[in-house]
Amino acid sequence: MALTAETVASAMEEANEAGDPLADALVSELIEKKEVDGVNGLFRTIGTLKPGQDNGHLPPRLREFLEVAAAEPPGWSEADVKAAEGFFAHHHGEASMLQGTVGLIGTYLSPTGAFTLRSTGRLGGVEGPGRRLSQSSRLFLDMGNRGALRDGSLAATVTKVRLVHASVRQLHKKSGEWDYAKWGEPVSQKYTTGAACVFSTQILQAMKHLGINVSRADAHGFVCAWHYVNHYLGTPEKWLLPKDADEVERLWNQERDKEWSRTDDGVFMTGQALDFYRKFLPPGAHDAYVAMVRVALTDKYADLAGLPHGVLAEAGKPLAAGHDVVSGIGGGLFGGAAKDTVGVNPYEEILGVASRAFNDVERFALTHDQDDQPQMHQELHDNR
Repeated sequence: MALTAETVASAMEEANEAGDPLADALVSELIEKKEVDGVNGLFRTIGTLKPGQDNGHLPPRLREFLEVAAAEPPGWSEADVKAAEGFFAHHHGEASMLQGTVGLIGTYLSPTGAFTLRSTGRLGGVEGPGRRLSQSSRLFLDMGNRGALRDGSLAATVTKVRLVHASVRQLHKKSGEWDYAKWGEPVSQKYTTGAACVFSTQILQAMKHLGINVSRADAHGFVCAWHYVNHYLGTPEKWLLPKDADEVERLWNQERDKEWSRTDDGVFMTGQALDFYRKFLPPGAHDAYVAMVRVALTDKYADLAGLPHGVLAEAGKPLAAGHDVVSGIGGGLFGGAAKDTVGVNPYEEILGVASRAFNDVERFALTHDQDDQPQMHQELHDNR
């Protein structure tokens, strides 16, 4: 059984103490034997991951791990694949941009997440925003690639991220400095499923705020895609993101204010991300990017993240008054009968500028001295 809004509170308490035993055992041994760099190199040879795949060129320990990791999500079906493909056929570019902006900043609003990222080597140090964006961009782009949910390419990318998470857990454990009583397990199952909520339903809500019309069927497909990703990140079924868009929205709305708050680490990480974009974006594009993220997150959460107020965001608000921006009426974000968007989206120009700018950022992150393959850590560097 996957999570529900009724069971999430008790389930997340247990999930906060849980790591990923299968991945943790493999990565612990790799770190001890100083074999992390070698396996990172092998990542480039693993382009797909499917049950029964021949991985004979890989070391036995890694091959055995991948044989288990290749299993499909429980109850996964052709209908789920088609639903996910339908979403990306309509919204791949927008979703990728929002995941790389609103989604990443949303993860900084988790105190545990921001602390972990800031204290974990290249992901949280001076290189942090570029390094994380380059690796995250590969995941976000792969999600919408034609056939990615069928040929095992997305499963391979996500499984590499799973091993990166295991390296973070093991290095914090070996450092002897992680406060388990305060933080729980580093990159716990709670954090992993919480991040899946941020990158799924929080992005759907951001699309609503920005005037992007998303059908009920497409919303379902996007949540299915993140159910798939959540599984390949090593999350057991009992903590797995549901495939029901309305249920995930209820779950996230119920838990978000318990999980998100303003912290020095989160504001620091957000500031780093903004500075990273500022280095090579023209002033107008940077202002549009900040305005877009603020509107997408809403002022409440943008303020928690430390996002500056800007003229563009403030100017857009009165234009949006009374503007019905996402299909569906009734109980949930996507509940009720579908209908067409009415009027003109006041954020269309901001979205266009921000999307074009983010496409440039994404290309930069994937090609300009950044490694677009997820990479495990051999050592933990505290850049606090």
